[in-house]
Amino acid sequence: MTTSRVNPPIVVMGVCGSGKTTLAKALSAHFGAVFVEADDHHTPQAKAKMSSNVPLTDDDRLPWLDGIAREMNRLSSPAIAACSALKRSYRDHLRARVEGLTFLHLAGSRELLAQRLAARKGHFVGAGLLDSQLEILQPLSNDEPGLALDFSDPLDALTSRALRFVAASNAASNEAIALNAHRDLHRKHM
Repeated sequence: MTTSRVNPPIVVMGVCGSGKTTLAKALSAHFGAVFVEADDHHTPQAKAKMSSNVPLTDDDRLPWLDGIAREMNRLSSPAIAACSALKRSYRDHLRARVEGLTFLHLAGSRELLAQRLAARKGHFVGAGLLDSQLEILQPLSNDEPGLALDFSDPLDALTSRALRFVAASNAASNEAIALNAHRDLHRKHM
């Protein structure tokens, strides 16, 4: 049973091994929202490159980002996606295509990431891409809607912080909508 709603749509972002999918699925279950796995939108060629520990270029990523945005927009209710969204330009690309998109950035130590990736089996992105992802990672800027979370925290703590952030974002959004409606009504009667 959901106790609150998800609005706006959310991307859980971070480098490989940060726990994006785990947190995005937990939030999706809480909200009854649709989970979008960005990895499902990579081309076979992109997956082959990454399986060979070859980092993707910006040109490789654009069709992928477009596919994620199309999927999030296709859904009749807000979605929660797991997507690396490593660069500001990638996040801007998604925000330009998905209205109201906000980001939850899972960040933490390289050592823990390496441990997680060494233990992960059956995924096309391995530890060989970790350093290249960390090299291009641009954390959320102050002017970007979102929240940074320490991925070393337990899932319950991460979920709780994310839920509080979404609730506060919804409250702020509702206040802004009410204020604009009040201003419009006031102008109408002047």
